[in-house]
Amino acid sequence: MTDLSERIHTDLSISPSTQKFMITPRVGVLKPPFKDPSLPLSSLQSKKIVVLAPTPNELSSLASASKSSSRASTSITKPATPARHRDWKKVQDEATYTFHTLVALQYLPNPDRSLKFLERLRNDPGIKASMRKHRFRVGVLTEMNPAEHTTHESKTLGLNRNRGEVIELRLRTDAYDGYRDYKTIRDTLCHELAHNVWGEHDRNFWDLCKDIEKEVRAADWTSGGRAVSNEVFYEPEEREGSGGHVDGGGWSGGDFVVGGGGGSRAPEHTLNRREAMAKAAEERMRKQREAGAGAGA
Repeated sequence: MTDLSERIHTDLSISPSTQKFMITPRVGVLKPPFKDPSLPLSSLQSKKIVVLAPTPNELSSLASASKSSSRASTSITKPATPARHRDWKKVQDEATYTFHTLVALQYLPNPDRSLKFLERLRNDPGIKASMRKHRFRVGVLTEMNPAEHTTHESKTLGLNRNRGEVIELRLRTDAYDGYRDYKTIRDTLCHELAHNVWGEHDRNFWDLCKDIEKEVRAADWTSGGRAVSNEVFYEPEEREGSGGHVDGGGWSGGDFVVGGGGGSRAPEHTLNRREAMAKAAEERMRKQREAGAGAGA
């Protein structure tokens, strides 16, 4: 068998390391180096011997294919590139000009939902952009208990203590069975943020409040769309379920109150959306009082 292997190597240029001899019937597959190198071919005369081995051309083709595959994989693999540039100034500003603590009232139902609501406000793209622009810092953003801020004549929607030390927002419905409209509460927050700069509701205050509201809406990429005009629409009928409690002009030290009747307001000749909505609330309450007086008579 050794002589046969060497003869195949000489005549066919097939290396012994790639040779295999399949012998049938029964003997099986033999390959160099053989267990019995002196096995005489005469003992296999009644057997069929088949040589299994690649030709030199096949080996050369296989080696070329392997090199090509290696080059291709190297070219496909892109070199590592530095991470995309991050605006570290923006990151630092967002960590500075924000609501540093969020507090949900634990004695009210589902405080975890209130906390998520406050987190949504803090992470609102528009709110974040406006707070960076105006460098607003608020120590605590919390919810208020509706029962503690409701009378027969007024409802407080927001409070700003000491120009941003604490801001309270009326998140819940009066019946504690749900939460008020998100964008209405966000507008209330815009109002309270304006109190970080101006305490009284003079022209300076209303101009800043209007600017903040515009900035918040412009930077809120989640809302999409845009206003078709700059008109202010007076809506005398507002739905309770939509969070329609709005500023009725009753203000005191940064309190956002519905139907207070006192305090200063923006001049009538330049109403923005919030002021127009305030008139709606006043009109609704006036009608309710008249209806109540008529029933009593």
